[in-house]
Amino acid sequence: MALQLPPKKKRPFAKRARNWLIALAVIAIYIWTFTGIEIDFAKAGERMANNFHRVIPRLFDPNWETFSQVMDKMMETLFIAFIGSLSAAALAVPLGFLSARNMTRNRVLTVAGKWILSAIRAFPDLILAILFVVAVGAKPFAGVLAIAVGSIGMLGKLYSEVLESIDMKVVEAMEANGANKIQILFHGILPQIIPEFLSYAIYRFEIDVRASSVLGYVGAGGIGTLIYFASANRNWNDMGMILFVIILVVTVIDLLSGYIRKRIV
Repeated sequence: MALQLPPKKKRPFAKRARNWLIALAVIAIYIWTFTGIEIDFAKAGERMANNFHRVIPRLFDPNWETFSQVMDKMMETLFIAFIGSLSAAALAVPLGFLSARNMTRNRVLTVAGKWILSAIRAFPDLILAILFVVAVGAKPFAGVLAIAVGSIGMLGKLYSEVLESIDMKVVEAMEANGANKIQILFHGILPQIIPEFLSYAIYRFEIDVRASSVLGYVGAGGIGTLIYFASANRNWNDMGMILFVIILVVTVIDLLSGYIRKRIV
């Protein structure tokens, strides 16, 4: 006797109607969005067609004479990202503890900590860079400050989530055995959070390398300065070399940091 598959259950009409309504709502949002920003697809396509043959081939023919200059600025970008990320990784720790419910055990302090981190994350890196360029001048230090402040918001939030997910039974057992706050911190909490803290800090460094690549566009140092001059002067061969160096360095950093994060976690 041949086996027969059980008959497929038909989805209720209400569920199918709901799915159709969701799909129509998403389509309506897309239409409303594109209508609101007034995109002229015909004009955009015409400009792309006119510029494609003039720009793209030159990007793939980089000016190798500028390689040493581009590498110097790329190293400056890496220094900006490293110092900024390192500073943020340290400064985000107290904010992470403040925002974690199981660490402060005070609703007012927890809400205040989360609000501070949310307020910091509200500012894009470029806006921070512009503010710090005005404050300290057009120099790499402005980029370091922008990266450091911008990274604190993300790292502090991630740190607080790590702290809230630790095994509190370890902490409770140490408290029951008479351990003081310092002993609980160093023997009950830090061993659980250090691997993930380091992993998130390295991941943030990857992001900061990309972010700091454009900070020079507003005078905050790094390779962004060369991007600004190359685009302003229409030196697309120089731009090709800049893009080549950025892609090369970012790819190497991604591979190394991915390996390190796997080893840590």
